[in-house]
Amino acid sequence: MITEREVTTFKTFHTEIKRFFLAYKFALSEIETKINILKEEFKMIHDYNPIEHVSTRLKSSKSILLKVQKKELPPTIDAIRENIRDIAGVRITCSFVEDIYKVSEMLHNQCDIEIVDVKDYIADPKENGYQSLHLIVKIPIYMSDRMEKIYTEIQIRTIAMDFWASLEHKIYYKYNKDMPDHIRKELKDAALQAAELDRKMERLNKEINILKEHDIEPSLFGDTPIVDLAKYLSGVK
Repeated sequence: MITEREVTTFKTFHTEIKRFFLAYKFALSEIETKINILKEEFKMIHDYNPIEHVSTRLKSSKSILLKVQKKELPPTIDAIRENIRDIAGVRITCSFVEDIYKVSEMLHNQCDIEIVDVKDYIADPKENGYQSLHLIVKIPIYMSDRMEKIYTEIQIRTIAMDFWASLEHKIYYKYNKDMPDHIRKELKDAALQAAELDRKMERLNKEINILKEHDIEPSLFGDTPIVDLAKYLSGVK
């Protein structure tokens, strides 16, 4: 027979598990909102958007348990919360390498985001050729009865880096993590070519920007109420 105390214990544990996953879901919503604000503001001020795409993901309970076993952690919520820092994940895709560092700087400047760790795999690529900028941050989440700081992993990469990483991941698992040496070498060569493509596109973009600076800038806003307001505030008739 299951005792009333055991039922109460199970209900409490079940509630804590649900709150555990909700906190990470809310952290993703919070960081996504922040990124969207930065996108819109940057586009308005600079007439340019450094962020091409944003995606989020939450680790499954199966993936979390596998990581618990791999790290040999005690099977407690507190141990998982403190030691597995990529349960909530955000991927930001940018057009150019310089945009990656712009976005990273904007996130660093958010006073309520705590930067815990930075791994720059662009300056120092992984052995297989992987490139990306990884940030581990803490996001404050305000619940009904508490405030929690939730670890979130943010990966920032170019379109070319993301394309390579996505295909490499598929091939890696297709071979059950044991790729033949010649395929491993081909993938690393492809990573180097993707990096060269990024550099070439960035050079072209800079040249275009220089040419654009010599042209007469069109009206910032066109015929909109913003123009009327700007004229009124500046005293222009």
